[in-house]
Amino acid sequence: MPTDLYPTRQLCDFLARLKLEDVPAPVVARTQDLFLDWIASAIAGKDAPAIRRIQEFAAAMGPSTGDAEVFVDRRRTSPYFAALINGASSHVVEQDDVHNGSVLHPAAVVFPAVVAAAQAEGKTGADVLLASIAGYEAGIRIGEFMGRSHYRVFHTTGTVGTLAAAAAVAKLYGLDAEGINQALGSAGTQAAGLWEFLRDAADSKQLHTAKAAADGLQSAWLARAGFTGAKQILEGAQGMAAGMSSDANPAALTDGLGTRWATAETSFKFFASCRHTHPAADALKALMLREGLQADQIDAVTAHVHQGAIDVLGPVVNPVTIHQAKFSMGTVLGLVAVHAHAGLGEFEQHALQDPRIAAFCNRVSMALDDEINAAYPRQWIGRVTVRTTDGRTLEARVDVPKGDPDNTLSRPELEAKAVQLGAFRHGASEAEMRAIIARVWRLDREAHVNDWLPAAQ
Repeated sequence: MPTDLYPTRQLCDFLARLKLEDVPAPVVARTQDLFLDWIASAIAGKDAPAIRRIQEFAAAMGPSTGDAEVFVDRRRTSPYFAALINGASSHVVEQDDVHNGSVLHPAAVVFPAVVAAAQAEGKTGADVLLASIAGYEAGIRIGEFMGRSHYRVFHTTGTVGTLAAAAAVAKLYGLDAEGINQALGSAGTQAAGLWEFLRDAADSKQLHTAKAAADGLQSAWLARAGFTGAKQILEGAQGMAAGMSSDANPAALTDGLGTRWATAETSFKFFASCRHTHPAADALKALMLREGLQADQIDAVTAHVHQGAIDVLGPVVNPVTIHQAKFSMGTVLGLVAVHAHAGLGEFEQHALQDPRIAAFCNRVSMALDDEINAAYPRQWIGRVTVRTTDGRTLEARVDVPKGDPDNTLSRPELEAKAVQLGAFRHGASEAEMRAIIARVWRLDREAHVNDWLPAAQ
C-alpha cells in the first residue's frame, strides 16, 4: 500500500483491493452472525410509532413497487427507501450490535444499505458479505478516528454510519479506490446526528440510522455515476474532524488494515437497552445472584461508569417513553433487580408501568470512575456498589459484559434471540425466522439475497 497517500485514500485502496478470500473464515462466519442479529432486529421494528411515520413518508415520496424489500411491512420499493425504512427499524428496539472502540452500531447502517442495493443489482450472498465487511472495517476505523470528543455531541452511528454505508455499497458496486473515495466525500458532507433528542424523548435516533443507510447508498450510487466528493472529507482542513472532533487520530484510519479485522471485534446486545447500561446491569445481576438479594433489600446502587455513559444517559432523568427508558440507567437496573432481565418484554410490560421500577430508579446514581473511564472505549467495564437495607455495602465488577467478543452470544443464543425478535409485535413467525436462520448460515453460498419474507398480499 502506498504510504505517501493521505489516510483516507490508503483506506480506500485497501477496500478496493479486498477480496472475500482475503478475509479469515472466522471473520466471514462472524459477519453471518452479525447479519442474522441485524435482520431480526429490523423485523422487530414493526409497528413502532417512529417507524410507521418513516413508512408513511416513504409511501408518499417513494415508489410503491421496486426491487428492494422492506421488512416491517413486507412490501417492495426502491433501494433508497428500503434502506431508509430498514435502517430505522434496525435500531428502534435497541438490540442491534455495537463496536466498543468506535462506539458505532455498524449493522443498522451497513446491512440495510448493502441488502437494498444488492437486491436491485442481483448480487450474491458472498457479494453482500464482502461489501458488509468493507463497511464494517471502514466505519469502525472512521469512528475511532473521530475520537471520544465527537461522541459527546454527535451520535457516531448517524455521522460515521453514513460513511460506513457508503463504503459498503461502493464495494458492492465494484468501485475502484477513487470511486470509493468519492463516495466517502459525498457521505461525509451529509453526515449528521445529534444527541439532543434524548432530553425530550424525540424520535431522532431512528432518523439517524435511516438517513445514514440511505444517504450512504445514495453517495455510492452517485460516485458510480461520476459525481465527485471531497477526497479528504475526514482529515481535511474543513473536513469532518475539523468541525466535529478535537481529538481525531488519522492513524486510526489505517490501523491494522488486512491484519486486524475490526468486524470480529463487534459486540452483540444481551439487554434491550443502550449499550452504556449493559456493564452495570451485568454487574448488578451478578451481585444479586451471588448475594441472594431481592430488589426490596437494596437501598441504593451506584453505577461506576465512563464519561461517555454520563454524556448519553445523564440527560434522561424522568423517562416518558419506552425508547427513552432504554437510556435510563435507573430503569435498566430496576428491571434487572425486579424482573431479573431488561429484555424486550420487560421494557414493554414494566419499564413505565411497574411502580417498583420507578421507585428503584430513585435509588440509582452514576459516578465517574477513573479506571473505567481510562479503559473506555476499548473496554467497557461494569462495576456497581450496592448499599443494602440492613446496612451492608457490597460490590461487583464485570470486565467483559455479556455480548462482547470474549463473552459472546453463541449461535444457539443468536438463533433464540432472532426468534424472539421475530415474535416481537408479530413481525415474523417462528417458521419464517427458522427459514431465515438457515439461509443466513449458508449466506456465502446464496445465489441472491432477495425475498427474505413472503411479500405482502
